[in-house]
Parts: sequence; structure tokens; C-alpha cells
Amino acid sequence: MTLTMPRRLAATALLLALALVLAATTAYAGQPRHGGDGHGDHGQGLSGPLLFGHRGASGYRPEHTLASYELAIRMGADVIEPDLVSTKDHVLVARHENDITGTTDVSSRPEFADRKATKVIDGAPVTGWFTEDFTLAELKTLRAKERLPDVRQENTIHDGRYQVPTFQEVIDLARQQSRRTGRQIGLAPETKHPTYFDSIGLSLEEPVVQALRKNGLDRRRSAVYLQSFEEANLRELHTRFHLKVNLLQLTSGGTTSRPYDHVVSGDPETYAQMTSARGLKEVATYADVLGPDKAQIFPRDAAGNTGQPTAIVRDAHHAGLEVVPYTVRAENQFLPAQYRKGANPNDFGNVFAEFQDLFAAGVDGLFSDQPDLAYTAREDFLGHRYGVDHPHAKAS
Repeated sequence: MTLTMPRRLAATALLLALALVLAATTAYAGQPRHGGDGHGDHGQGLSGPLLFGHRGASGYRPEHTLASYELAIRMGADVIEPDLVSTKDHVLVARHENDITGTTDVSSRPEFADRKATKVIDGAPVTGWFTEDFTLAELKTLRAKERLPDVRQENTIHDGRYQVPTFQEVIDLARQQSRRTGRQIGLAPETKHPTYFDSIGLSLEEPVVQALRKNGLDRRRSAVYLQSFEEANLRELHTRFHLKVNLLQLTSGGTTSRPYDHVVSGDPETYAQMTSARGLKEVATYADVLGPDKAQIFPRDAAGNTGQPTAIVRDAHHAGLEVVPYTVRAENQFLPAQYRKGANPNDFGNVFAEFQDLFAAGVDGLFSDQPDLAYTAREDFLGHRYGVDHPHAKAS
């Protein structure tokens, strides 16, 4: 059929309109989730709270597996968190602890029976199998399993499916998923037991720095958050290696707990002192972000209920630090008493209420085992009527 001039003009106008809509949609999809300045902007252009997939989507998959990290990204996590330990041949791999007894099938492997050992890790005796006694090739023959099978029985269906990933494989996944989603996927590697690994000649700092620089990630806006519960190695990363990425000081609750490097050096300073208004100003001389236990923001009373927040978020912000607490989990046993539903400790409670408490307290991000629920809670907090990846997303 031959188009008349008016019809040609109308068709052309329609095609142009469709092209503009597609361009706008594509442009939106390539943008960070929500724009603006202020807390929460670490190179991703995000002004709302960042969502850190804690060990991936560990509420749904065995933790620290590529499957867990990928699922976290698909569920809306802005950042994925690999805990890092070393192999015998000094390769960084993602495990919550160097003791892999509870997170792999190593105890059922007769060829490695003689590797079982008792070691002193951060002052406490631990019996099991340890990454530093295996080469990477040997570790790759093992398979991951659910760490909390009594809590997350559904996850055990995935036992035996996945390998222990290297840090490089996690970096590659984040890069691949950044291309797929059109948004920057951040990384939050945590150096586990750095003093211990230093003591056995397998320092974590050098291979972490090497990996970041090899992959072009040692940039201020690379969305990398390098974590540690210890102080000395963060100071080393800041002063000796001059890293440009965000350094994140993790802290623990309790009045007497302190970093293990403080224990070794005889430094009496506790986490409680480090997170005082005065202590936070000192933390800000070498770190960019504070990662407190959520109980340091919302302490629980004797009945397990939470009330008003402490001053820690305000004081950290005044010191120039951003605040990313850990860890929000949906199961009743991990929630404040007032948000639990039913008597089963493994059932999900009203986790949305805890998310909202933390967002309202002014945190700049948070760690969660269930990134999909964190995503939904952030949607509610930001007032979006649609998912934020929708091209017509608007604030109510």
C-alpha cells in the first residue's frame, strides 16, 4: 500500500515518538537507581540508602557462591559482599571464615581427612578444615553447602551445586552484571582475620590491592567498599597503599569487645570507644564508612525490643563518615521482639519495620541476607509507586 503524504508524516511522527520513548527508557535503565547528592553516593550516584547483598542473597542460596551473588543483583542489590580469605598458594577466595567445615562438603571427602586440624584463630581454638591448608586447585574440587541448614532448610536443596569462587571471579561477575543491568554493581570485600593471616605469611592486603588495581577498580568512584573489623590493616591500606576506594570500618556491639589487632598490640580501645563522638573523628582519619552492628543503632532491652536510636548515625555523619549497618535478616530469631510473627524462630517476621527504622535513622545503606525485601522496603521509604527500574518511576 502506498502512503499518502499526510500518512507518511503521521507515520514518521509516530516512529520518532517511539524512538524518543525507547531512548528515554534506555537512558533511564542505564542510570543509577536514584539520583542526587549526599549520603549514599560512593560512585554510583545514589542518594538513597544503598543495598548490600550480605554474602550475596544468603537468605536464599548457600552464601559466598556466584549463584548467591548473582541472585542478589537480580533482586536489586547495589553492592555484593565477598568475605576474603587466602588459600595455601595465596589466592583470595570468598568464604565467611577460613574454617570451611560448615560451608563446604570437605568433611565428607576422605582424601582430605588428614587436613583436619585445631588452630587458634583470633585467640580462640577452632577445629576443622582451613583454606590456608588447601591449594586453589584442591579447593575447587569441593562444593559449597548451606551454613545454617536448621534455619534455612530450603537452601539445602542447593548443597553440592556450586564451587568456592575466587575474588577475581566475583569481580568478573560484578562487571558482567553491570553490563547486563546497565547499572554499576559495587563490591564490598571484607578482609577476614588479617592479623592471623599476617602471622602465617599469607597477608591479605597485598593481593587485595593487586586485584583492585589489576581490574582498574582503585578509583574513588569505583563503588568498592573495602571492609575490616580490625583497624591496623585499614590504616595500612590508607597510608601505605594509598587506596582510593572507600574504606569501611566494621564495629561490634558490647561494651568490652575490641578489634583483634588491638588485643594483640595491647591497645585497650574498644569498639564502644571507637564509636563515641570523639572516637569516630579518629576513625574518619583513615576510613570513609562506618559499618556498625545494627544493635549499636537500635539497642535491645531485656525483652528484646528496640526503642529510639542512639546518636551513632548522627555522630558518624558529623565526623564525615557514612553509615552502613549489618545485618538485617527476615527470620524471627534475628528481629527485634516487637517485629516477630508467631512462635517459629525460622519464620519470617515483620522485617519491613526494621528496614524502615534503620532508613528513618538516616543510614546510608545496609547489609541484608534478603536483598529483595530490602529493595521493597527502600521503595516504600523513597515513596516510589513503581519499581525504580521502571521508566516511569515517580515519587508519590
